[in-house]
Amino acid sequence: MAKKPKDKEMYHIAEWYGEPYYDLSDARRQQLAGFKPSGKMLQKEEMKRILKYRDKAANGTITAKETTSLHKLEAQLTGLQATRKPCPFRTDMPFPFCTKPGGVCSMRLYEEKPPSIAPVTGDRAYIRGMCPYRFQEKDRVFQHIGNDLLGDPAPFQAGEVGFLKSTGNLDSPAGRSVGNIDMVLVALNTPAGHPKEWCAVEIQAVYFSGKNMPDEIREIYKQQGKLTMPKEGRRPDYRSSGPKRLMPQLQIKVPTLRRWGKKMVVVVDVAFFKSMGKMRTVDDVSNCDIVWCLVDFEQPAPGQPYELKVIDPPTYTTLEAAIEGLTGGDAVPLGEFESGIQDKIDAAP
Repeated sequence: MAKKPKDKEMYHIAEWYGEPYYDLSDARRQQLAGFKPSGKMLQKEEMKRILKYRDKAANGTITAKETTSLHKLEAQLTGLQATRKPCPFRTDMPFPFCTKPGGVCSMRLYEEKPPSIAPVTGDRAYIRGMCPYRFQEKDRVFQHIGNDLLGDPAPFQAGEVGFLKSTGNLDSPAGRSVGNIDMVLVALNTPAGHPKEWCAVEIQAVYFSGKNMPDEIREIYKQQGKLTMPKEGRRPDYRSSGPKRLMPQLQIKVPTLRRWGKKMVVVVDVAFFKSMGKMRTVDDVSNCDIVWCLVDFEQPAPGQPYELKVIDPPTYTTLEAAIEGLTGGDAVPLGEFESGIQDKIDAAP
């Protein structure tokens, strides 16, 4: 009797240039796989200059030099619109383009139950955000944070605010900026004369380990867009994303924010948060250092794009509890550790 094919699970694309990968036609998958982005990207300041010069041209106040500059910038923008895919989520620039190689916004776990392939269901069905810009969708997260913490549903978004200055070393003279807070939300409805109401925001997507995604995209094109399990294995690397990337940021920034009486908001998706170890929480925002703002990605109906949803209520922790959760493990006993060393010695050639 022939053996029943074994079911297997692998991570594959969830959203591709903002489109739901599983629901796409074979032709559309092949079309996206064959897309080769090109053209030098416009800088954010150049994009803002386009809007400024357009406004001046409409008001009849643009100079000849500015007109020449506008024509060059518009030509470059037109070229990019033909050779780059737009990012449907990014809100921090006037003309958002996807800058991620391959255009993969998020991943999810699929299972193969011959002859079918489908996303898994249950506890591991969450979509895992790979790109930090994925979390900017329609400014929902920032509006939610502003309303909850600052009393302003439309806070100002101040990006890349200098936070650390060098004390002077071999390669960095004293006073040079050596660290920023990526995003600061500022309430604009604070009465005149009152202290500024603001909070820091850290967005953390998950890194994936495994073969390069462009290799997989070439395979999709080769298979003519047919829905298949991925050629190579990949997995979300929460150790690199959490303890190695996010935790040092919190350890550096939160102590100063705490002295200033300000909060750090960490935005992660539900899967990221569930990948962490257990954390002791506090009941009230006044007793916390870190506000964990969790999001999920839900599909209104088959075939439609996924939408970002903010999960209520947020989770409040101290910095110390967050470090425990991000570490996510207990040290093994000394004997067990030394036994592992001996196993390495015994296995050596």
